Amino acid sequence: YDQVRDRDGKMVPAFIQKDYSFLEDTGIVFSVPVHSATIKVKAFLLRPETFGSAPLFLLSTDLEENDEVSKSITHRLYDPNEATRIAQSIILGIGGGMLLDALNINPDFYHMNEGHAVPLNFYLYSKYKNLEEIKKRVVFTTHTPELAGNEEHDYKLLKEMSFFYHLQDHEVKYILGLEGDKFNYTLAALKFSGKANGVSKLHGEVARDMWGSYSGICEIISITNAQNHNYWQDAVLEEKIKSKGAAGIQQRKKEMKKQLFKEVANQTGKLFDENILTIVWARRFAAYKRADLLMYDWERFLKLMSNTKMPVQVIWAGKPYPEDTKANEIFNNIITKTKAIA
Repeated sequence: YDQVRDRDGKMVPAFIQKDYSFLEDTGIVFSVPVHSATIKVKAFLLRPETFGSAPLFLLSTDLEENDEVSKSITHRLYDPNEATRIAQSIILGIGGGMLLDALNINPDFYHMNEGHAVPLNFYLYSKYKNLEEIKKRVVFTTHTPELAGNEEHDYKLLKEMSFFYHLQDHEVKYILGLEGDKFNYTLAALKFSGKANGVSKLHGEVARDMWGSYSGICEIISITNAQNHNYWQDAVLEEKIKSKGAAGIQQRKKEMKKQLFKEVANQTGKLFDENILTIVWARRFAAYKRADLLMYDWERFLKLMSNTKMPVQVIWAGKPYPEDTKANEIFNNIITKTKAIA
């Protein structure tokens, strides 16, 4: 989806069908069981030379062989419908495992980035019949530092959706040593994996505190997220940094600020000064990331913004998921509140 603004400047998602000529139809089609139905899945390939990335396979259920409901499984990322969201995880996890088999690829390790692909483990269990064999092959990255952000659903619904592949829910509980009526994706991933990581030193500590009381989980280490140098490092700025000339670095940063501030002016109608200290909050706009932290103490924020001797200007940028109500509320509240002091 794209982000657009309504007449008040608030964020509105625009769902637009897009066709990408650089995605290659591999011709690989296979069947994935979802809710006792057989869903046809096709794989598309983004070749590494296109954008200098790793080879990327994308899965689609939007095929003529599928009914309209099945086609829609892959239409929207993180669909708000619970059953569709579960189906997406099945396509990603079980479908991803099937694709690798179809490509005759036998990975040394399967890496799950968050718990969305956790059905992969049930597919692997159908092959290896042993939890320890899966642990030898699976690693996991957890991102979410609060329990509420870790996805979970009722066992009954997951069983009906074929989430556990050929296993019954009581077998899943026995294999993983789980209890209760809710299946937590992250907890299951930690039990299936040989090793897991948080995305910073502090987050690793938080994750160990969150999950450490559960038996059977793997070790959780820290691997700090970093930027991809090829994509995000300005070549001119890099040369200035290597030359260690402060004046050259400052000049290049001002030039880059001017480029950024043109976009700011285009989107918001506000003119920023490249000579003023600029605070930028730019990342995925999730509620738990607290984009509005700077505004928690509103009086202090007003003093900060009205200090003419040491002026500051602030940019917020990000993309909330359309159904993340709290994130959208924060996004739009920032727009509303800062309008009054602009």
